[in-house]
Amino acid sequence: SSIFGIRLKEARLEVGLSQKQLGIEAGLDPFVASTRINRYELGIHKVDYTFAVRLATVLKVPVAFLYADDADLARLILLFGRLPKRKQGDLLSHAQTLIAG
Repeated sequence: SSIFGIRLKEARLEVGLSQKQLGIEAGLDPFVASTRINRYELGIHKVDYTFAVRLATVLKVPVAFLYADDADLARLILLFGRLPKRKQGDLLSHAQTLIAG
């Protein structure tokens, strides 16, 4: 399966949605929702970016999380996305300090 598929399944399971529920909430026809999400998770079908954004919105994750090929980076993206804007700035400043260190 693809990185996108792995991240999609991970995020879907974390929010407790079935493949069908996720598909329907993202705007797919209920008749194809389960199959389509299953094929995305297995990497059989590619997801266009516009639909990936809709999936990320339903899953409440930054769309970049779905494409992160490194587990630590994926986790950092997820944590960053959950912070309020002000704290995102604090985290970026701290990262700059660590690099300059």
